[in-house]
Amino acid sequence: MEESTKLKSLRGSHASDTVVAIGSGEGRVLVGGGHFALMAGPCSVESEEQVLRIAKAVKAAGADMLRGGAFKPRTSPYDFQGLGIEGLKMLVKAREATGLPIVSELMGDKHLDFFLEHVDLIQVGSRNMQNYDLLKALSRVRKPVLLKRGFSSTVKEWLLSAEYLLSGGNEQVILCERGIRSFDPSTRSVMDLSVVPLVKELSHLPVIVDPSHGTGRSSLVPSMSLAAVAAGADGLIIEVHDDPEHALSDGFQSITPECLAGVNERIRKFRTLF
Repeated sequence: MEESTKLKSLRGSHASDTVVAIGSGEGRVLVGGGHFALMAGPCSVESEEQVLRIAKAVKAAGADMLRGGAFKPRTSPYDFQGLGIEGLKMLVKAREATGLPIVSELMGDKHLDFFLEHVDLIQVGSRNMQNYDLLKALSRVRKPVLLKRGFSSTVKEWLLSAEYLLSGGNEQVILCERGIRSFDPSTRSVMDLSVVPLVKELSHLPVIVDPSHGTGRSSLVPSMSLAAVAAGADGLIIEVHDDPEHALSDGFQSITPECLAGVNERIRKFRTLF
């Protein structure tokens, strides 16, 4: 990359791997530098009862953090768009009940203050990876940010988006590979696991993988989770629902809590080999 001497995200600017701390107290989670985190939960927060039930189930299955969508960017305007602020309040209650830090997607700076006060890890989704105004706003805060790769973005574009966050002084950045667009409809995306070791060569930032969006098929999530660990990922973010067939969004790529427990058990054993 031609800008290598200028970019804060690259190895030359940082001697060691960045470790991002999420949450506080006993629930504090570390990502990067040898620390692995499992983030799991529903694609969409559907009700207080649902998110509390799933939060307790994913914690029992070994998850370190609860993911849940309150604001949902959907391709069709007629699809479920999420519960918004009310959904975030439900996630906060789930954190109070389980102790799990929460990660949720911020769509724009309109609700930034609420996210800063209540959300432990702010997610910038694939569609907003190049929303530079949003990235600039997040660069000025001191809150961890999860930056998903755009589904049509190159590695260079992804790292330059991370640079927007770092350039304003926010060094708490985690990168997330979530699959890229392809000509083949057999899977939702192409799970580009080669970028995990590649980005680790280029950058000091932690890299996690989203096998749910990366494949769009729940049956593939367990094997691709293990493949991501083998590639060197610093964590996983997995969609989990206790009734996938009736989920309001992305049920086809959501695994059950029971499946998550099996995946996590294999991950723990697998990581001892490295």
